[in-house]
Amino acid sequence: MEWITDPQIWISFLTLTVLEIVLGIDNIVFISIQSAKLPVEQQKKARQIGLLLALVMRVLLLFSIKWVMGLTAPLINLSEWFDWHNEKYARYFVLSGRDLILFIGGLFLIYKSTTEIHHKVEGEVEATSTTKKVVSFSSIIIQILILDLVFSLDSVITAVGMVDQIGVMIASVVVAVGIMLLSAESISKFVNDYPSVKMLALAFLLLIGVSLTAEAFDQHIPKGYIYFAMAFSVLVEYLNIKSQKKALKKKENG
Repeated sequence: MEWITDPQIWISFLTLTVLEIVLGIDNIVFISIQSAKLPVEQQKKARQIGLLLALVMRVLLLFSIKWVMGLTAPLINLSEWFDWHNEKYARYFVLSGRDLILFIGGLFLIYKSTTEIHHKVEGEVEATSTTKKVVSFSSIIIQILILDLVFSLDSVITAVGMVDQIGVMIASVVVAVGIMLLSAESISKFVNDYPSVKMLALAFLLLIGVSLTAEAFDQHIPKGYIYFAMAFSVLVEYLNIKSQKKALKKKENG
């Protein structure tokens, strides 16, 4: 029980928990957008299942640390496939199992985000409950599961790089997902209630998709830049929404 009085473990736990929450933002945004396609009575269930699957996947990956770290070993050398031996760029085309998962997941996220943005830009009217295209609960969960794997892998590799004790890693992941579960409904409501915020969220997911794809080729884009840009954009949009509401209220009172 010495760990209870070890400040280093508590600092590691708190730092990793905060980092896991930040890394989970894109997970929540994707789940929120996908679950909104379901009937209202199924949306909360889809969000909960999606986040619980994320928790289970993260814990399973933590217990398979040896296998996870093995995913960082070179698996495919594209430069040899195409007989390209330029040493300056060859290293970018040596892909590991992790790189392939990030690449496929990034392409999937780009595709989903671009498709959704296309629908919005084309001005397609949001379908009513009577005309809405039928989307099965299982198909939404499968899509969430695919992205859960990508985000979980990224999350676990980050955890392994920061902390040595598996107990601290699991505790951090459980607490982080618990906080995500509590905040998922309010985030989902905010994203889906305002079309402009939903567009920003889709743009955010598109950027994350590009970031994951680039990372597969050893081109690391610091996520802090993306998170800051999106947080700033959401803040500006929030102020815009507040000002519009006040202007409308004054007009009604006037």
